[in-house]
Amino acid sequence: MTRVTQQTNALALRGVVKRFGNRAAVDGLDLTVARGVCLGLLGPNGAGKSTTMRLLTGQAVADEGAIEVLGFPVPRESKRARAAMGVVPQQDNLDEELTVRENLEVFAHLYRVPRGGRAAAVARAVARARLTGRERTRVGDLSGGMRRRLLIARGLVHDPALVLLDEPTVGLDPQVRAELWGLIDGLRTAGTTVLMSTHYIEEAERLADDCAVMARGRVIARGAPSDLVARHAGKQAVEYHGPPARLAEVERIARTAGLPTRRTGPSVAVLRAEELPPSALEALGADGIVRHPTLEDVFVILTGERVE
Repeated sequence: MTRVTQQTNALALRGVVKRFGNRAAVDGLDLTVARGVCLGLLGPNGAGKSTTMRLLTGQAVADEGAIEVLGFPVPRESKRARAAMGVVPQQDNLDEELTVRENLEVFAHLYRVPRGGRAAAVARAVARARLTGRERTRVGDLSGGMRRRLLIARGLVHDPALVLLDEPTVGLDPQVRAELWGLIDGLRTAGTTVLMSTHYIEEAERLADDCAVMARGRVIARGAPSDLVARHAGKQAVEYHGPPARLAEVERIARTAGLPTRRTGPSVAVLRAEELPPSALEALGADGIVRHPTLEDVFVILTGERVE
């Protein structure tokens, strides 16, 4: 097995830049992840999340800056870093002709799990992914949820110190997503460092100890989900419904009071509503619905309501 150097941080990116032509997909990125932490990497399409994942695995090479993964400088020691981490891709790339066990055995070999320990490693991965009894099932005969669990099991077969999850539950129905949340939470509880990029904000809110919000190739906000909500969205949100003219008026009143808003279909939520002065409250009227702010509110405030 690859020896992992003892560093405080599992991941460290400093001043990292990656350009594609004239466009910087990652632009001066600074990001550290302490050992044993589950970090949710959030951001709209084009924010640089996927490029960051590729840089960490050595599939892309930074134009500027320094990257360390588990103490190994990347890309110089990418092979050693990859051997010590587990990678769960967004796209299903399982070999459909092989069984569950055979898929895991192939990767146990590729990750250089000692021959004498491979059977036990495969059994542990099967159990963690709750696929016991399915070892001899061909991948082509598995359900979508089982295939996604097998992808995660494959990334865990060598008991890595770090797991990279790229959109782990994308395209799955709510029941299967909840099942995978339990699996990911188990990794977190066991002390495995997890970097999880996701578009499902609720996923990060439930699972992540810490979140980094990316936009335009860099981190624009960082903190525990509850801290980000308190800092950017406050303690209270008040939601108003009505025709476009009414919503525009709510936005104008909130803007005058210096407070952020979030529009969702036929409603506008005024965030940090506990800071509204009496005059603004009177102007808004008493038809608002009070609710708790969420990490999704924070995401929209920071990255914008419109998709580019």
